[in-house]
Amino acid sequence: MMIDRLRSAGSHLLLAVTAVVCIFPIYWLFATSLRRPEDVTSLSPIPWPISFANYTDAAAKVDVLGLIGNTFIIAALSAAGQLLVALLASYAFAMYTFPFQKVLYLAFVGTWLVPFQVTMLPNYVLLTQLGLINSLIGVVLPTLCSALAVLLLRQHMASFPKELVAAAKIDGRSSWSILWTVVVPNLRPALAALGILLFINAWNEYFWPAVVLRQSNSVLQLGLRSFMGTEGDQWGPMMALASLACLPVLVLYLLLQRHIVNAFVRSGLK
Repeated sequence: MMIDRLRSAGSHLLLAVTAVVCIFPIYWLFATSLRRPEDVTSLSPIPWPISFANYTDAAAKVDVLGLIGNTFIIAALSAAGQLLVALLASYAFAMYTFPFQKVLYLAFVGTWLVPFQVTMLPNYVLLTQLGLINSLIGVVLPTLCSALAVLLLRQHMASFPKELVAAAKIDGRSSWSILWTVVVPNLRPALAALGILLFINAWNEYFWPAVVLRQSNSVLQLGLRSFMGTEGDQWGPMMALASLACLPVLVLYLLLQRHIVNAFVRSGLK
């Protein structure tokens, strides 16, 4: 009994140390943003006296609300599109039987292993031909299909009771009606968790918006470059804008982290 308690205490201590190590960079980000401009490079763990001058400097140089709005639009449209495509694809893979089903599923999921840099140039050429360069839709369009989303939803679809689907078919419902009136209501926790993950991933994206959008004041991630120059980096305003960029995602994750954990746990259950 004593050995089990010691093991449990050691495990909790290890988790606590790991949590502190992971949280410390985020804390240092906010601490630096709250320092006075002349104290930005200070190594003091507690910012004192607290100053909001870095936030006012950042707001004076870039359109913070515009950056947040554009980033939110891109993240929301990308997450919604990926969720819709994943829902339809996973429903087909889990509920239907057709030739080469496993091969097609493995090929579809295998696209997850293809680096984005491989498809970046063809996507850019296509967007140029469509006239969507330097537009928010151009950022969203190539990201509407997510192999990870299909993989996770397909696991939930495979464990869905087939009796409910069969009963709905006996009642005369179509496949489209079964999907939206029977399957989706029972997968709301998984859909909510997956939607959050997709939103966070799209919110944090930097490389693709930097390729498509030519203006530095388009999204938050590109707005951070406004504080980097040949004469030196403005660390205070940069940290302030970075803290504003991660604050909505942190709040969203803290409020709905239970759905995210449950989605990963249940995705491996049969």
